[in-house]
Amino acid sequence: MSRNIPVSVEDLLSAAPANLKPTFLSKKKRVQLAQEKLARADEAKSQKRKKLPSEIIYGDDEESIQPTLEIREKRQKRSKWNFSWDEAEDTLTDSLRLSTAPQLVRTTKIDLDVHWSKKPLAQMKDRDWRILKEDFSITSKGGDIAPPLRSWDESKIPASILDIITKKIGYQEPTPIQRATIPVALSSRDIIGIAETGSGKTAAFIIPMLKFILDMPKLTISTINDGPYGLVLAPTRELAQQIERETTKFAQHLGLRVTSIVGGHSFEETVNNVKDGIHIVIATPGRLIDSIERRIIVLSQCFFLVMDEADRMVDMGFEKQVAEVLDMLPPIRGNHFGLTKRQTMMFTATMPPQIEKITRTYLALPGVITIGSLDEAVDSVVQKVEFIATEEKRKKRLVEILLSFQPPIIVFVNYKKLCDYVSKTLNEAGFRTTIMHGSRSQEQREASLAQLRAHQVDVLVATDLAGRGIDIPDVSLVVNFEMSKGIEEYTHRIGRTGRAGKRGTAVTFVGDEDGDVLYELKQMVGKSSVSVVSEELRRHPRAQAKGFEALG
Repeated sequence: MSRNIPVSVEDLLSAAPANLKPTFLSKKKRVQLAQEKLARADEAKSQKRKKLPSEIIYGDDEESIQPTLEIREKRQKRSKWNFSWDEAEDTLTDSLRLSTAPQLVRTTKIDLDVHWSKKPLAQMKDRDWRILKEDFSITSKGGDIAPPLRSWDESKIPASILDIITKKIGYQEPTPIQRATIPVALSSRDIIGIAETGSGKTAAFIIPMLKFILDMPKLTISTINDGPYGLVLAPTRELAQQIERETTKFAQHLGLRVTSIVGGHSFEETVNNVKDGIHIVIATPGRLIDSIERRIIVLSQCFFLVMDEADRMVDMGFEKQVAEVLDMLPPIRGNHFGLTKRQTMMFTATMPPQIEKITRTYLALPGVITIGSLDEAVDSVVQKVEFIATEEKRKKRLVEILLSFQPPIIVFVNYKKLCDYVSKTLNEAGFRTTIMHGSRSQEQREASLAQLRAHQVDVLVATDLAGRGIDIPDVSLVVNFEMSKGIEEYTHRIGRTGRAGKRGTAVTFVGDEDGDVLYELKQMVGKSSVSVVSEELRRHPRAQAKGFEALG
């Protein structure tokens, strides 16, 4: 048997071509070979380009597209599948017609960056309305809500009222609550409005009410004793009288009569005010019920209702009285005005269960409109917090601060005894002061507010009685000599300044006794775009978490 002998490595190497043997290349030779390789690659690319049409023109010239058509036809002939259907039914070749269409040139420029304020009303899109609402911190819910006002001129407000707004009173632009609320109210929707203090909400409900009344029959000898067409309920005498003043600014130009029914005024005065007929009544619930029971006034034709600061009416124990007043309103069925519903507007800062109950019972499918956030202070108020332990140091610091601001100024304390103490201190420092607390009579309270409005005094020292509903124009400074017990009252206190688009300042003195509210206070200041949390407040142990002591 023969046996195969393997070939040796030496024999294989000797038989290999010379060019397969390893060869040392100098650096110069390696560079030369690399350049030759690049040149060959470039030549290959240029040859490939020559095989393609040098230019493809999209237009109406058939010759200009012929190279493209030929290439596509050849490609299709090579790749077309042979199915059993009729060739005439093949739609693939129809796609070639797209290549013969001329290129479209866009002639209309669509600029999505144009702000809504620069667009005509007819060109407003959903996106524009969304941006408008974001610009003014407006949120709404409740089905079909009318879009906000862009300007007074674009509103559906009657010309007679619009003339008063823009010329006689001089409102330049609607406030956010007015923008959001008025269009909805003019469509006869019930409304729940939630807005910060000093937001212009009085005009937001007065303007729709005036429009409603102008559409009603004029009062006659036979109807002047049937009561008002519109009713506004308010929690306090001060707020009711403030609303009366604002309403009168409009009503006096329209031949409409307005009065307030509040405690502190005699029933004889109320009789004189309503004997010739009245169009609008602003009242506190208790005093209104007393007047109805004494048959001084009736509500037989009242079909427009406003509840202002409804949550505060509940807080003050007026829930039953409010419900009693609402039950006294005339039924809509069978009214001789042809109305299909009563219109109700409610303004509230919170929605406790009692308010939700009133809403379910007396409002019909309301639209809910919120301006801003309920737990945020207005951004027109610069908030400052200072840790000062003793009353003596606070008195000294108070005088220093007041010297840097122009009156009118409001100083808040928690107790009426401290009211007199702080007022006396400021008098000794040369400030003209007046006080306001629960032990003062109605006449004394009204006199204090009148003095401050007339600049007869510089400083109002008050308890939380003045924290809500008191509108003093151009208050430059609010000082919390004592921090309020809750953050909600703090919000209403500082809301007395920075109103009507103007900047205000609020300074708050705090101590160890205020630990329970320091966290919320820090959050409130931190959310304001114009305020800075002090280092002491930021680092304070009680400001690190809500309910800090309970956690520890």
